[in-house]
Amino acid sequence: MDTAGKSDSQSRRSWAVRWLPLAALLAVVALVYALGLHNYLTLAQLAENRDALKAFISGNFLLALAIFAGVYIAVVALSLPGGALMTVSGGFLFGWLIGGLASVIGATIGATIIFLIAKTALGEPLAARAGPWLGKLRAGFQENALNYLLFLRLVPVFPFWLVNLAPALLGVPLATYLLGTFAGIIPATFAFAFAGVGLDSVIEAQQRSYETCLAEHAGGGAGPCEFALDPSALVTPQLLIAFAALGAVALIPVILKKFRKEAPTA
Repeated sequence: MDTAGKSDSQSRRSWAVRWLPLAALLAVVALVYALGLHNYLTLAQLAENRDALKAFISGNFLLALAIFAGVYIAVVALSLPGGALMTVSGGFLFGWLIGGLASVIGATIGATIIFLIAKTALGEPLAARAGPWLGKLRAGFQENALNYLLFLRLVPVFPFWLVNLAPALLGVPLATYLLGTFAGIIPATFAFAFAGVGLDSVIEAQQRSYETCLAEHAGGGAGPCEFALDPSALVTPQLLIAFAALGAVALIPVILKKFRKEAPTA
């Protein structure tokens, strides 16, 4: 094979390595939405199937835990809107400690998958074409990547999928991303898992309200009834303030470093 042929072959392999994982990921996301599988990621579904799930877990604990972790990885890697629900479900089904640990591990693996795909398909080409402004932004983020990543992970006001993608586009090293993700999601994950432990009482109260509504509606005294549980209802303002405080602590080293650079030397 001549030099030109080898070059074309290498170029095709490089294209496949870069784009096929992203194309496969997008295809799976499209399939999930087309089949309506994302509609099962609701607390109402969890409440409806809780007895069957707990019965399965009691007889197949390790298998159930592995399935839960696998589903969590898929939810995060596919950027489906169900991360908070999965964490709450982990605490509800397995207890706050085991459910929290499984959620942290599953979320970290899922986030790393999407990070690597985005970094290969988008981050590296973006770095090669970065202009002065983007290059400066990437350099600034990379200089304090761990602190910035901890802040983004600790303050749960940023969409999880966005925090998974942004570091890939800004050239964050894999080791830094893994550490920042694993450590940064621990507080919120265990908080949600702990909230999930008390979910039984919330479900029972909602079911009673739903059944009462149905009875009243049957008599013509009420409007349409809906069994709806929102995981965001478990997040209190105090919890958000605590996470924001943790995020601020993560930025202290960055602020101090900037202050030292700008301070006049004697």
